[in-house]
Amino acid sequence: MWECRGAPHREGRLGSACRGAGVVPFVALLLLQRRPVAGRALLVTGPGCPGHGLCRSNVQEQTRRQVALLNATAQDLFSLYLKCQGEPFSSESDKLCNPSGIFFPAFRVNRTSERKEVMVAMYKLFAFLNASLGNITRDQEELNPTAKELLDRLHNTTKTTRGLISNLTCLLCKNYNIFQVDVSYGESSKGKSAFKKKQQGCQVLRKYVQVIAQVARILPHLSPP
Repeated sequence: MWECRGAPHREGRLGSACRGAGVVPFVALLLLQRRPVAGRALLVTGPGCPGHGLCRSNVQEQTRRQVALLNATAQDLFSLYLKCQGEPFSSESDKLCNPSGIFFPAFRVNRTSERKEVMVAMYKLFAFLNASLGNITRDQEELNPTAKELLDRLHNTTKTTRGLISNLTCLLCKNYNIFQVDVSYGESSKGKSAFKKKQQGCQVLRKYVQVIAQVARILPHLSPP
């Protein structure tokens, strides 16, 4: 049974995502794991990758496990989110949470795509998701400060996403010498009404449920680099 009430959540807030542009190299992204990364980085290949010491020996297997964990918990996170928003979100989720009107990175790859292409698409996806989770968590700390289970799940999902970004950073640098990726971010919910904040969160999370399932289906079938 999910609970939307509990002791007040006292953990520090995640930084908010913002829109803008700027070159954000992978080294900087690794140093920003405590807050959502926001900005625009240019896809570049060259001699700028950090040492391979950033990679753990089991980085590929760890990446698969992280994707599997996100996929296994995505639907429960979305369902709990809906419950905690109350009406009309609980009863009209198909209408209110339709993600067709929001930006979400395209994931147009499949089992036959080149591994490099899949890794870049994954990086763009999870960098976007990391920033979006920062927005959603900030809003829920404001709108549902006693929804401890929801806030804990959001924080845990963010933590896993950041670990995945770190591993993808390593794999792209080590295997393909890619150290900067062009990443687009969605609109910040800051300044919007409570209803719009709730709606944007449920739209992003519904789309996340769909896309993470696609990633989980593709990743195990990729050929080795």
